[in-house]
Amino acid sequence: MLTIEQISQKTGISVKRIRRDIASGNLPSSKIKNRYYISEEDFENWSYVDEGNVSADNNLSAKLSDIVNWVDVSNDIKNINAWANPDQMEDFNFIDLFSGAGGLSCGLVMAGFKPVASVEIMESAVATYNRNFGENAKPCDIRDGSVRAELINKAKKQHIHLIAGGFPCQGFSMAGNRIVTDERNNLYVEMLKIVAEVKPDFVLMENVEGLRSMLGGMVERRIIEDYEKIGYKINVTVLNSADYGVPQIRKRVIFIGNRIDAVNYHPSPILSQTEYKTVKDGVKRFMDMPENKDINHVFTRHNEEMTKRLSVLPEGKSLYENYSDAWKRLYWEQPSATVKENHGGVHVHPKFPRVMTARELAALQSFPDDFIFEGAKKWQLVQIGNAVPPLLAKAIGLAIKKSLSKSKS
Repeated sequence: MLTIEQISQKTGISVKRIRRDIASGNLPSSKIKNRYYISEEDFENWSYVDEGNVSADNNLSAKLSDIVNWVDVSNDIKNINAWANPDQMEDFNFIDLFSGAGGLSCGLVMAGFKPVASVEIMESAVATYNRNFGENAKPCDIRDGSVRAELINKAKKQHIHLIAGGFPCQGFSMAGNRIVTDERNNLYVEMLKIVAEVKPDFVLMENVEGLRSMLGGMVERRIIEDYEKIGYKINVTVLNSADYGVPQIRKRVIFIGNRIDAVNYHPSPILSQTEYKTVKDGVKRFMDMPENKDINHVFTRHNEEMTKRLSVLPEGKSLYENYSDAWKRLYWEQPSATVKENHGGVHVHPKFPRVMTARELAALQSFPDDFIFEGAKKWQLVQIGNAVPPLLAKAIGLAIKKSLSKSKS
């Protein structure tokens, strides 16, 4: 959790302005002992503008209509799953930067892509990635020049069709009327450098929806222009994971670009709102399952008083008045609210007086049941909350494959 002062230091936005956004509801927060705290997720989704430096014209950039090339992947979604059927793997190689536990990689493997390398700094996430993908990865910082050189050398030994990654976005700020990247958090620039040197056919970037309105839309414009300079034509839009079979409402901004004069396809939604998968669809199979540490299905031990309170908590309500999206009981017959990075008090089970297990939350993210998370339980929850839902990534991967296949023909 971040304090108002920490956010002010990160963004250069005044404390007064941050407090105003909290008061208006633009920046969700939790008040604990008369002090406000903001989650990393809410901070990343915060739509703020440095009013002193951003012109009215720049504000308009966030409102421009997206130019999207939609493609139908519904049949491929049904018929292709190289995670379960390795024979469906194709000769399309990818690198995953900022891979976390591997939600994006899992979906791309489902679509038939082969993982060549990954970069991640969290030790437990690297252990999870190695367990599920067989990569000989190690915790490393992408800003380390030797790490970047090793990755580039490995990539140059084979054709790389795709580099994917979800870079942190807080490192953008303003200098006068010019957008800059903060040297303390220049991971975006590191990804740009690697793409420029490796020259994959396609690049895929995902981020929180709030990136679109950061600095009045100038961050999005900067990303598009940076990639155009190194030869990539970019298309961008927001996708909702629930549209692709994930039992959760989770929106992500998705940049797709290529340098091979192909079409940047985004996958058309395959489900309507009335067809969305629900929490029941996602976790019903675990209802009668006993604890099983081997599959990350471990119950939280609540004390007697907490258990009583949780047992009478209505669906859709939070246990605490000051928490808008934590310790909230999910609706059984609706898609889950967004699964966030949290050390335990994320979502209350609709049918039991306890919070969800790591396995259940992974199911709400659409991870396969045989995808196992490493590390202590609290770090499993962090990995799950930070992940890209695999079924969303699969749909995106299938759309990119259609572009690659057409470019080969």
